[in-house]
Amino acid sequence: MNEPVRVVVVDDQELVLAGFAALLSGAPDMTVVGQARQGEEALRLVRATRPDVVLMDVRMPVLDGIEATRRIRADPGLSDTRVIILTTFGLDEYVFGALRAGAVGFLLKDTPPEELLRSVRVVMAGESLLSPSITRRLVEVFATAPAPAPARTMPELTDRETDVLALVAQGLSNADIAARLQIGPATVKTYVSRLLTKLGGTARVHLVIAAYESGLAS
Repeated sequence: MNEPVRVVVVDDQELVLAGFAALLSGAPDMTVVGQARQGEEALRLVRATRPDVVLMDVRMPVLDGIEATRRIRADPGLSDTRVIILTTFGLDEYVFGALRAGAVGFLLKDTPPEELLRSVRVVMAGESLLSPSITRRLVEVFATAPAPAPARTMPELTDRETDVLALVAQGLSNADIAARLQIGPATVKTYVSRLLTKLGGTARVHLVIAAYESGLAS
């Protein structure tokens, strides 16, 4: 039997914190190893417990979730810890900041219980938390933002990797990309993994951000 997923929950609202902790503790394949109400407390707790997953609130006193996420991702000892952002506000500037800081995705606080548990399992399986539909929402937000700087070259990428990156930024799934490029879905998955390694990302959403910030997508 596999070890349960070790989770830290961080939120400055007592009811939200207690609710998420109770839900996760009730799942047979998960265990809550700590709870925190603000960012600095969360950092101390995460460094002490080294959890698999952190559910991180964005807006908190003392240290917000964006900076806390950035510090977790910058700590070599926490390279296997995945951060999921919790938010009430959907796709706002705070969420984008957290994704750029290294979070693997985000969940709204009113996410149904079964979806929350599924999301933790998806992240632990190494998959992207954001579905193609949510990726398309990210694309829509980028499309309404000011025009990016002129595209810079990405010499570290092959031509095929660049093609895959551009299609990921359009919100296409692996199956859609495979059909577009006439290659197998497993091959697309390999390309996506390579892109994440080369561009320093940990989830598909980081590829979308990289494509738009480089000017490859617009």
